[in-house]
Amino acid sequence: MNQDHQRIATLQDRTYVEGVYSIVNPQLAQTRTNKPYLKCMVRDASGEITARAWSFEEAQFDAIANAGFVFLRGSTQAYQGQLQLIIEQIEPREVSIEEMRALLPSTTKDVDEMFARVCDLLRSMTHPAMRALAEQYLSDEGLMQNFRAAPAAMSVHHGWIGGLLEHTHQLMELADRMLPLYPALNRDIVLFALFVHDLAKTVELEWERGFNYTTEGQLVGHVVRGAVWLQIKAAAAARAGEKLPGETLRVLQHILVSHHGMLEHGAAKLPATPEAVFVAMLDNLDAKSQAAISAAKREFAGGGEWSDKVWALDTKVYRPDPLV
Repeated sequence: MNQDHQRIATLQDRTYVEGVYSIVNPQLAQTRTNKPYLKCMVRDASGEITARAWSFEEAQFDAIANAGFVFLRGSTQAYQGQLQLIIEQIEPREVSIEEMRALLPSTTKDVDEMFARVCDLLRSMTHPAMRALAEQYLSDEGLMQNFRAAPAAMSVHHGWIGGLLEHTHQLMELADRMLPLYPALNRDIVLFALFVHDLAKTVELEWERGFNYTTEGQLVGHVVRGAVWLQIKAAAAARAGEKLPGETLRVLQHILVSHHGMLEHGAAKLPATPEAVFVAMLDNLDAKSQAAISAAKREFAGGGEWSDKVWALDTKVYRPDPLV
């Protein structure tokens, strides 16, 4: 990697920047005078920054948008209390596996420990058919390998390598602690639903060239694909001698298609069982809490008291901890 690469977390106002970075959500826009410009986020493993290339040839866009990684030169400037990067030169760049690790954020938690705990929680379910269904997923080595590596989102929450496992593990731990307060809820249903609710993000998102949506993600999405996978895995468990009783499969599929909570947020159905409501609310709690934590960036000094507006929260986030 270019030895002049500067970690985004260390950038200050009026800093010259040169090096290879991940590019996120590139968009071609127009100024008030109808001149094309590039707007995007630029990211490395330490953080991300809003970027603009005011002098940009429209013919460049496809190559930049499909690259995932770019070499750029530019400088930072303060704008409305926030730091942004003004790009003077940008071009697509291929990167090695070693470079990729430095350019994409990754979980700071132990992947092996989180995965082992997820497995333990699944195997603590009491109904044999539910445990057998879980084993259909856990024995799928390719799926589990991707589960350990995939991000949970492009950028909204847990948008880093290992983010999907981290988000799933967090939800299952929260549920395991909270469910004794709600004894009427079925623990097996909740734990399993949390395990599979976002699992199809392993095919909805790609992370080998930077974070992006796959064709599968654009055309089908993780909600529908997850429900399809559940049908297939349940059939395999039934052939092995452990068929889910009654309406269990349908109830689990309902949780998958309703876990976004609201139709305008991508749910195919509104949550309509106690477990579905619990899962949707818990998922929203973890996602929005992490989005706020990420926006606050309390681990980094500087940057002003307020974040940019976080669209998932529909507000800016006040960054300081008043007791520190």
